[in-house]
Amino acid sequence: MKRSKRRFGGAIVNKSHMALIHKRTPKIINKHAQYAVSISKRVVLATPRLGRRAPEEALEQAIQTIPRITNETVAEHREAVIGSARKYIYPLRHSTNRIVLISVGLFAGAVVTFFGYCLLALYKFQSTSSFVYDVTQVVPFPIAKAGTHFISYESYLFEVRHYIHYYQTQQNVDFSSLSGKQQLAQFRQQALNEVIEAAYVKQLARQNDVVVTDNQLNNEITLLQQQNRLGSSNRVFADVLKEFWGWSINDFRRELQQQMLAQNVVSKLDPVAHKRAQNVLSQLKSGGDFASLAKQYSDDASTSGNGGAYGFSINKQNQNVSPQVVNALYGLRPGQISGIINTGSGLEIEKVTAVNGDEIQASHIYIAFNSIDMYIAPLRAKEAPHFYIHT
Repeated sequence: MKRSKRRFGGAIVNKSHMALIHKRTPKIINKHAQYAVSISKRVVLATPRLGRRAPEEALEQAIQTIPRITNETVAEHREAVIGSARKYIYPLRHSTNRIVLISVGLFAGAVVTFFGYCLLALYKFQSTSSFVYDVTQVVPFPIAKAGTHFISYESYLFEVRHYIHYYQTQQNVDFSSLSGKQQLAQFRQQALNEVIEAAYVKQLARQNDVVVTDNQLNNEITLLQQQNRLGSSNRVFADVLKEFWGWSINDFRRELQQQMLAQNVVSKLDPVAHKRAQNVLSQLKSGGDFASLAKQYSDDASTSGNGGAYGFSINKQNQNVSPQVVNALYGLRPGQISGIINTGSGLEIEKVTAVNGDEIQASHIYIAFNSIDMYIAPLRAKEAPHFYIHT
């Protein structure tokens, strides 16, 4: 059977090929037609209306309208972008300033509230709480003025709080009762007098170049520890301080230093006592009778009548004799006489009369210092203290 053939575009194509061509031709034509339409639309959209100009002229005109990229156009574009962003930056900056102002306002309000509370607690209600005491250790609120010097509220609370602690924990005093309130008022007045006196003592110390060195303070504490007056160990001593007075060891050192400063001031300002003691010692070294000189010169009325004899045995734990005296006595043999011993409250000369094991029999001649009030009184008279609270 012969297959029919037909020429198509100069080529011989059989019927099967023709059928395939006729089948695919519409799709191909449609595809290219759609592509042509899309291109024409793009050209039309990309080019301005040119009437019936030639396509080449339209294309050239379209190319000329395309913006060129130069340094100037880049700068203009950057400026445009930055300008559009400013509308977002300025509100944020405004918000930041507002947050800062609000924060500063809240902080200032908190500070005012804090100080307002502290002023009321200290000067109106006279609180002795731990919180208020901690605040006064940081902020130097004054409680009084002695001469030209302000006295810190902290120093007053330091004194009155250890009275309160002792009588609450050891004596079971109820300070909310009527008698307890009266007793507390006495403690407050006593503590206030003590800090006023300490302030004047510091003024006298500065005027007379009197100090308490760390070595002097450490030696005094060592002497107390050797005589077991501070407990058998530092730990026991710390526990006793905390239990009885609510103090730390540093608090005890502070109190002891204040006492020693007052003693050193009096010792320097009372040369008469030193001359009297030196005179007695010179007579003893020249063969003078100890008992007779004790009756003549000793300021201890309880012992001068019987020749200066203590009337009781002394050991290293004896609390009725100063630690300086005990330390001197245990360095003497029976019949020996000590030098002049500064006990803080006065000057003493000791004589050992007998030794029985660890106990000593002794006599002493005591020359008392003048009271510290004698030297403070002129300062008070010149400019009386001014108080910021009423006890």
